[in-house]
Amino acid sequence: MQSDKKYKWHKVADNVAELNFSANGIIEITISNKTICVALVNNLLSACAQKCPHAGGKLSDGFIDATGNIVCPLHRYKFSLQNGRNTSGEGYYLKIFPVEIRNNGVFIGLEENNLRNWLK
Repeated sequence: MQSDKKYKWHKVADNVAELNFSANGIIEITISNKTICVALVNNLLSACAQKCPHAGGKLSDGFIDATGNIVCPLHRYKFSLQNGRNTSGEGYYLKIFPVEIRNNGVFIGLEENNLRNWLK
């Protein structure tokens, strides 16, 4: 059984330079009443859930480590921005959102949640 995810793409900026990242390289953006984090690491954009899956720490208050992981400010749990895997060994997964830089702007995809997609 193949699971093709469907995304609704949301334009968040006309270009990367328009995004006002904090000194830690992370910004919060609200899309469709959902607040997410966008990180700029080595000139690559990544997007993830706003809260740590362990204890709900606000990831925008954390930092990006030397290997490009986002680190929670509460307990220092580390997550890959490429796949959401917890790299510090605790076994949690962070929700990751696809990012596309197009000619007409920066877009983030939110998975469409509807019964029709779920039944496929």
